[in-house]
This record gives sequence, structure tokens and C-alpha cells, in this order.
Amino acid sequence: MPKDVNGVELNSGDNVSVIKDLKVKGAGTTLKRGTTIKNIKLSSKDNEIEAKVDKFGTIVLKTEFLKKI
Repeated sequence: MPKDVNGVELNSGDNVSVIKDLKVKGAGTTLKRGTTIKNIKLSSKDNEIEAKVDKFGTIVLKTEFLKKI
């Protein structure tokens, strides 16, 4: 089961917040700290989730950079 930076378990449909600025490969911009991501989906790997983010489309994020809201 994937866990966020604080050790809280993440489930499909949860809302999370980014805890640091992240460079997104292929998009010429960064995902800013504090960005709220709604309705996440769990991936096959325990340390990754899939999310649909405005201006970026669907991206895969590591859970070590996320905090559950």
C-alpha cells in the first residue's frame, strides 16, 4: 500500500498536495509546491501514483513528494 511523506496510506480517489517543486520531464515547466492534485489513482508500484494535473495531463508521481490532504 503506497504511503505519503508522513506515512499515511494513500487510496484511489484521495486528494494530495505536492511538498516541493518538481521538474516534469517533457513539459518545460515545473509542478509547484502546494499544488493540489485531486482523485489520484494507484499504480502497480507501491511508491508511485497516477494523477491528472491541469496543464500537464496525466503524470506519474512518486509518493515521497506528496502529502495527503
